Amino acid sequence: MDEFSFIDNIKPNTYRQNKLIKGIGDDAAIFRMGNEDTVIAVDTFVEGVHFTKETLEPWQIGYRLMAANLSDLAAMGAAPLFYLASVVIPDELPDADVLQIFSGMKKLADVYGVDLIGGDTTSGGLLTLSLTIIGSVPVGKARLRSDARPGDLVFVTGTLGDAGAGLDLLLNNIPVNCPEAEKRKLIKRHQLPTPRVEFALKLREIGRVALNDISDGLANELNEIAASSNVLIEIDDALVPVSKALSHFPKERLDYYKYFAGEDFELVGTVAKSDFPKVEEIAAEAGVRVTEIGFVSYNKERNGKVLLRKNGVLKTLRKKGYVHRKSREKS
Repeated sequence: MDEFSFIDNIKPNTYRQNKLIKGIGDDAAIFRMGNEDTVIAVDTFVEGVHFTKETLEPWQIGYRLMAANLSDLAAMGAAPLFYLASVVIPDELPDADVLQIFSGMKKLADVYGVDLIGGDTTSGGLLTLSLTIIGSVPVGKARLRSDARPGDLVFVTGTLGDAGAGLDLLLNNIPVNCPEAEKRKLIKRHQLPTPRVEFALKLREIGRVALNDISDGLANELNEIAASSNVLIEIDDALVPVSKALSHFPKERLDYYKYFAGEDFELVGTVAKSDFPKVEEIAAEAGVRVTEIGFVSYNKERNGKVLLRKNGVLKTLRKKGYVHRKSREKS
């Protein structure tokens, strides 16, 4: 059973608490307490699955975990407030490494004024970290995957594929003739991603925006928006922004980096065509690159799907980015 099948199996059909606004199905949950909605997200990192000591220093592990959670809140349009951190510590892990992991969390949390308010520690066989982040958003301003509408433009922030290429460089997976300065930039994008918090908060000036954070790959995130909104999304490969450094990599890896590698923690969204100039203005104010890559339409037979136009050919872009607990085929 893969990650998405597992979620479908445990997802409640109904909720009992009337304070709950949005349960399972977006980047975070929302419940209403007073004049603002509370937004909660959680991420878990397991050694050997999400990171290795060969690719990340202890403080970078904590930093990336915080970045992943902040990116989830950004995708919901929520301001981060508090976090709780829990860790399973192997007996052989030095105390100094544990403290460094938490210092990495704090380093990024301090940028956005997020307070640590609790957590848990226990011993175990594998280094495992779980971070729960809590934020808030004005009532009616949460950004949901289900808010895409026919006629919308599709946009992304930043450049895509850098983190995947950076990981390949760290693991020496492929030979590449790339300038050292470019290599360092790609590696930094993997080790120290930048969540688009400020940009997402400024988008509150716009009435309706559908958002998703690019943690599991652009293909996954777009398919989630298409399915949640019951629309057809079409994007153009030539418009998807990539950094100059990726030109040094084998062409057969570029599609993987752009659509499936994930962990760039950029944002992908849809917005009414008339509102896109405002998105561009907000991006400029936040110092973030934003690029139009496609459009949303309605097609009764194809709603819930994503189409990729490449070299004049239109093909289905399937949901096959990073998936936890991929199904194991029986031999």
